[in-house]
Amino acid sequence: MSKKKILGLVGYPVSHSFSQFFFEEKFKNEGIEDYSYQLFPLPDLNELPQLLKNNPDIIGFNVTIPHKQAIYKIVKSGDETVKKLKAVNTVKISEGQLWGYNTDVFGFEKSLDNFLQKNTATVFSALILGSGGAAQAVKYVLAKKAIKYKIVSRQKRGTYVRYDDLCADDFRDALLIVNTTPLGMFPKTEDAPDIPYHLLSPRHLMFDLIYNPEKTVFLRRGEEMGCPIQNGWDMLRFQAEKSWEIWKN
Repeated sequence: MSKKKILGLVGYPVSHSFSQFFFEEKFKNEGIEDYSYQLFPLPDLNELPQLLKNNPDIIGFNVTIPHKQAIYKIVKSGDETVKKLKAVNTVKISEGQLWGYNTDVFGFEKSLDNFLQKNTATVFSALILGSGGAAQAVKYVLAKKAIKYKIVSRQKRGTYVRYDDLCADDFRDALLIVNTTPLGMFPKTEDAPDIPYHLLSPRHLMFDLIYNPEKTVFLRRGEEMGCPIQNGWDMLRFQAEKSWEIWKN
């Protein structure tokens, strides 16, 4: 019996992720027997070479926090999207070389399109909460759609807006609010981005890239103000299928 080809998720933490469940279900439902998907908790990206040496059957992996931007520096890519974002969430190993891709862009764009269509909403401006690797994909998609955005961060840097400096004017035109931070993610489910939720209205669309839990405090508080909400499950599903296309070809 031939060895299974190994796929997986590299990051820290990874216990919150549904990626393994998604792929195990996919492999089971589609009768795919020669692949497995595993979790690889990796606090330090410098440990990646040893991980790959210890697991020579790994042929590709997804990348999650906190390594999406750092891994860009150690992979090759002919993908213009990756070069612009400088963030990678999917890696394919071919002839000993790591090739980087970003399927978050595809996943977020498709999920956002569905969300906007469902709510028959037209958005011209947005607030992006967070400035990490996931935020790069969101920025890219919004720019592609000609949606203006402000980055909200804990620290003032360039054009970034600090959470403490958010005011009514920021919420008047920015009808889409996207949380790209891990705040509220399992197991710290009571956390939430510190925004003035009282300024929200039913006109605002709340999108959280987190999918575990299904409804974060961020989304619950938006829902209490009458906002349509969307979690990150569809984005995960879309980007995972895109990753699979890359690995199997």
